[in-house]
Amino acid sequence: MAEFPKLKTGVVAQYPSDRSRQCFTSVYRFIDGLEQRFRTGTTPLKRWTIRFDLLDEGELSSMEIFFLGQAGRFGNFSFTDPWDGTLYANCSFDSDVLELQFSDLGRGVTSLVVKENR
Repeated sequence: MAEFPKLKTGVVAQYPSDRSRQCFTSVYRFIDGLEQRFRTGTTPLKRWTIRFDLLDEGELSSMEIFFLGQAGRFGNFSFTDPWDGTLYANCSFDSDVLELQFSDLGRGVTSLVVKENR
């Protein structure tokens, strides 16, 4: 399985980046107005918003090649959580579009969302 590429410094993200958790709950509403709720998953899934503001051409190209190799949301890869170093083996991108910008020499910018899959 593919692994999310690291930057030249050995990290997978730059700051500021965000991490969140998503819980899944089903809600059934009855005719009398009462509701019944229960979990549809045992553990919340994690989601990372990774922002890159200072990438050189090689790093930005590496991100683009990896994204295209995964075919956007289609592919699965392993991702190391930048906050605690935990390796999540089943992750994918949240979008089929990757926007790349070159603002200056050695200053490439992109942002992407990585999500954990079940």
